This record gives sequence, C-alpha cells and structure tokens, in this order.
Amino acid sequence: MTPVEKLISISSEPLAPKPAAMAEVLKHYHLGPELFHMLECKNGFYAFESALHVFPLTSEVGMSLEEWNADSLWRNAYRDLAEGLLFFAEDVFQDQFCLSAHGIVRFCAETGATVFMADSIMGWAKRILDDYLRETAWPLASKWQADNGPLPNGKKLMPKVPFFLGGGYSIENLWVGGSVEGMRFKADIAMQTRDLPQGSAVRINFTRKPTKH
Repeated sequence: MTPVEKLISISSEPLAPKPAAMAEVLKHYHLGPELFHMLECKNGFYAFESALHVFPLTSEVGMSLEEWNADSLWRNAYRDLAEGLLFFAEDVFQDQFCLSAHGIVRFCAETGATVFMADSIMGWAKRILDDYLRETAWPLASKWQADNGPLPNGKKLMPKVPFFLGGGYSIENLWVGGSVEGMRFKADIAMQTRDLPQGSAVRINFTRKPTKH
C-alpha cells in the first residue's frame, strides 16, 4: 500500500463525488496531475479526527479547492506571500499545505512563511503519516474534541494568543472560529509583522477577529 493509499484508507468518506476531469487550476503546477489522481481516488477528506482537511476539487457542500483558492476569499490578504501557491489541504490550526513550483510546501498561516515538505504528493502523504502528531496537531485536536465534541464543518481551532507570539499549545489557549475569517485574521497579523527583526517587541492592531458563527 502506498502512502497515499494508506492516508486515504484511514480518512473519512469523500467530501464530494469523483471529479469528472482535472480542473484548469491544477494544470499550472507540475504536481497538479498527482494531486488530481489522489482526488480521483477520494475527492476531499478529513483524517486524524479532522486535524487534517484535504479540500475536494469541487463541492456542493462545504468549501471546494477552487473556492478556497479564490483571490477574493482570503488569499489576497497575504499579498505576495501567497503568490504561486495552490492551497490544497490544511491542519487544524489552518497552516496550509500547498503546491508550488518547487514541490509541496507548508504555509504558516500566522506569518506567511513557507517550509519545503516534499517533491511529490506521495512524499507529502508519507511525511504526514510518519509525523502526524506534529504535522496535523492531532493531539490537541483530539483532546479538545474529547471535551467539546466534534469540530463543526467549516470551523477550525484558533489560538487566543498567536503561537508565533508565544501563545501556548494548550487547550486553554484555544477557541473555535470560522475558517475564512480565521485566515483573514491571520493574514492581517502576518502583514503587520512580516518585516520586523526577530526578537522585536510586537504590538498588533486587531482590525478584525474570526467569528464564532
């Protein structure tokens, strides 16, 4: 069993019917056909108690990959930091997994920084499986849901104090917010802090915050 097959086997039911054809947006990335093959096998899914969310290519219920990548939704708030990236999955704290010109990268939602992960979808799936505790934040997602019930569709765990500003990876620092507003909020923080030297004192101007409903 390949890593992609293994990941699919332990995931939820598909979030949408099997796609009929590869979307135009995938044709701009050399790993687009690989991502499409995975979505042909299962068109979007959750895994590790919703700690990993892979977007379906198209969907009548919930957010599709094409909708999630629309400039007008949230990605234009990151300006140039989101250029050249196709966001196809996310962890429970909204760090994104993206196709890029160089392979698959992890996009830190709070800072807009990217870290190389793998040179193929297969490599990405293997990395997720090998280190799902860290890559998906499953331990906190599991603990929070044990106390509060399953995360509703379209909701993610949000830190009360951003993690990169010293917020703790703890239940006490978490609440639930809407996915789109969560990304807009994090983009606002990323834009305000992107040029600050490491170790600088930070004062954030909160122009918006994620909504609970």
